[in-house]
Amino acid sequence: MLAVTKSPLIPRSNFHKKFLISVPVHIVSCPNLTERRVAMAANSCTSSSTPSNVSRMGSITTLSERVTFEREIKKSKFIAIAGPISDERSALSFLSEVSDPRATHNCWAYKIQDQFRSNDTGEPSGTAGKPILSAIGSSGLDRVIVVVIRYFGGIKLGTGGVVRAYGGVAAECLRSAPTCLVKSKILMGLEVPFDLLGVLYHQLQTFQVEDIKQDYETGKENVTMITFKVDFDRVQPLEEALKANCNRDIIFYNR
Repeated sequence: MLAVTKSPLIPRSNFHKKFLISVPVHIVSCPNLTERRVAMAANSCTSSSTPSNVSRMGSITTLSERVTFEREIKKSKFIAIAGPISDERSALSFLSEVSDPRATHNCWAYKIQDQFRSNDTGEPSGTAGKPILSAIGSSGLDRVIVVVIRYFGGIKLGTGGVVRAYGGVAAECLRSAPTCLVKSKILMGLEVPFDLLGVLYHQLQTFQVEDIKQDYETGKENVTMITFKVDFDRVQPLEEALKANCNRDIIFYNR
């Protein structure tokens, strides 16, 4: 059974503000909130398979677990520790957890979509954090942090040597790391007549949508607003299934 949460009245004019702005997803089909009418059938619904050529823009590749790589360079020990993160808070929590206060340097960088930060932590400016961040960018991974811990061995590496050491250790750490594909979620909404709720919920269950909320106070007789999140690559198949299997117009919102 799909879990449904009743939500307070949300006027259509505020739908974009409350539900869409905060959703961190890649959306290419509808750059702005749009209203469309989708023909829907009241007979039994059938599932629709996802096309094999669905764009991968709706997903990211990240690490599936924490990984460590260690290398000694001219008697200095470099330990790179990388892990998946979801936001800045989790990145800073990871940094706090793995940093070693006994080490000479704990340098780091992370990337979360278009948000990124790096820190040289006592190394010459631009010689540690930026090379680590560059390694993350070259790996093609997202939502990732890499911390490189250095224990100084008594031999200076020079500016170029420091850059190569931090960037190289970070790159090697990520190169052999296990990864996974994470699909983006799109928030969608439907204004649907009461007598089509059974049909709609069957289809939502088929496409494994999440975070379903229902609002009966739409200001329209016998009409309710349903909002939910669905995997990016299931949006088009879901819309096609709704078009193919219902016989009435309902208002359909997505971004």
